[in-house]
Amino acid sequence: MGLQVTDRYCEHMLDRDINVNGTTGMWDVPFITDRTVPANRPDAMLHDKTEKICLLVDIALPDDPNFNTTESEELSKYKNQDIAVSRMWRVRTNTVPVIIGALGTVTKIRTFSCSQVTRRL
Repeated sequence: MGLQVTDRYCEHMLDRDINVNGTTGMWDVPFITDRTVPANRPDAMLHDKTEKICLLVDIALPDDPNFNTTESEELSKYKNQDIAVSRMWRVRTNTVPVIIGALGTVTKIRTFSCSQVTRRL
C-alpha cells in the first residue's frame, strides 16, 4: 500500500493522516467548518478524492443493553457533520457506525459498514 512501517510494531509512530492512491485517511482530527458543529471529531475519516466520497467512521463499544440505541445516536450525532463536509468539499458523505457490544454483539448493518470502509482502502 505504500506505507512506511518499522520492523518492530511497538516502535511504530502513527501519523494523523495518510495519503495513499488519492485516498486520505485521518483519525482523531477535528473538522473545521464555517458553522459550529457539536460533533466535529469522528474516530476516522476516509476521503476518496477521485470518486468524491467521504466516509466518517465512528467506533463505539457500548454495554449490551444500550446497544440498539447507540447505533441511532451515532448516525444522528454526525448528521450535521455530513452536511457541512459535503457542502465544503463538494463530496458525497456517509457516516459508518462500527458498533461492537461489550460481549461481542454486532448488528447486521456492521458487515455492510465494514465492507464500505475496506473497499476504499
